[in-house]
Amino acid sequence: MPLHRAIYVSDAVGGAATSLLVLAEILGASDRNNRRDGLTGVLMRHDDRFLQAIEGRRVDVDRLMDRLRLDPRHENLRLLSDQNVAERLFREWPMTLVEMTPNAARVLNGAGLDQLSPDRAEALLTTAASALPIPA
Repeated sequence: MPLHRAIYVSDAVGGAATSLLVLAEILGASDRNNRRDGLTGVLMRHDDRFLQAIEGRRVDVDRLMDRLRLDPRHENLRLLSDQNVAERLFREWPMTLVEMTPNAARVLNGAGLDQLSPDRAEALLTTAASALPIPA
């Protein structure tokens, strides 16, 4: 099956920027929907922005991106990377939250999430995900 990965950054709006409850709701719904659709990925919220990678079949990634563009919890969605890939980077997680770890901050190197190149965005997310335990 051909795989596709999209990485985007967006500005979090309202409670999505600050509330742990809203973030938990986003993650819960994303986990359920992504399991249903065969998608995997990670989400980072940092400095009132979201950075997210989504992987799966092209049609499923595109369908999710269409829904995300209409989601009022964020705005100014900018696609950083949209490409076919040989394998998943985040195969362990239908969706999980990654944090700005010290190693991830070194990748960011003082830049904002909205200033990342596609390669640095991918490196930031994979570095942050490397700090997570692999689910059993």
